[in-house]
Amino acid sequence: MKRLNLLHFAHLSIMVFLLSGEAFADRDAEIRDLKFEKEKLNSEIQKLNRQIASTDSMLKADDSRYKMLSQRYKADTDRRRAEIDSLNAKIRGVAEQLQVERSKQARAKNRGDNVAAKRKALREALAGISKRLEAQVAQTVPWERETRLDRVKSLTRDIESGNASEEESFSRLKSLMAEEIKFGDEVAVINSPLTRKNGELINAVILRIGNQWMVYSDENGTVFGNMVRRVEAGKIVYEWNEELNLEERAAVKLAIDVKQAKKPPQIVKLPVSLSVVGGEK
Repeated sequence: MKRLNLLHFAHLSIMVFLLSGEAFADRDAEIRDLKFEKEKLNSEIQKLNRQIASTDSMLKADDSRYKMLSQRYKADTDRRRAEIDSLNAKIRGVAEQLQVERSKQARAKNRGDNVAAKRKALREALAGISKRLEAQVAQTVPWERETRLDRVKSLTRDIESGNASEEESFSRLKSLMAEEIKFGDEVAVINSPLTRKNGELINAVILRIGNQWMVYSDENGTVFGNMVRRVEAGKIVYEWNEELNLEERAAVKLAIDVKQAKKPPQIVKLPVSLSVVGGEK
């Protein structure tokens, strides 16, 4: 009986040992699996750490690049703002200069307009004086009157058309007036063909006294005349008066001889009128 119990215990021990060996084998396998998982996890952790480090490096690089770009942007913005401020200052300066120049141009235009207005008024005044001179020349004795009148009319046309400047017009008008003044002051004598009232053509010695009076004698000293003025249809006309008495003829002959230095200088009473539109005496 005791031996039987021992056998039963030994059999039971063997079974327990066998079961324990299998349990230990399963535990080793589990441990190996856990170690493999651990190594796998460590490998993944290292991989993740590398990725994290790479990511951190990229983040640092991006952050550095961002800071660099931000600095560049700020510097570029500051530079552009400074350039814009400088350009605005230049624009304001140019605008002020432009305004000053416009003011100068406006003043110059006003001065030019004033000068143009004054020149226009001066031209009108000169034209008026020239026309009055025309009227006066037209009323003088017919001694080169058409030639003298044409010069005055030519000046009037040039003034009114603007072909002659104000300075030229004034100079020409002054010259013409000086000529007319000289013409009115001088006493002249010429030998020239003359048509009498009856149409006869003779060679005459004509004495002109200023721009108002003329007397003549033929070359033989037989025909005498003085020029008289009268109003006809509102105009002044000149004609020869040849009906002179002996005293008047002698006065005309003496005046011509004195002018030609054939007689000594002396005062001669001539048969001429002192009125503008008077009669024969």
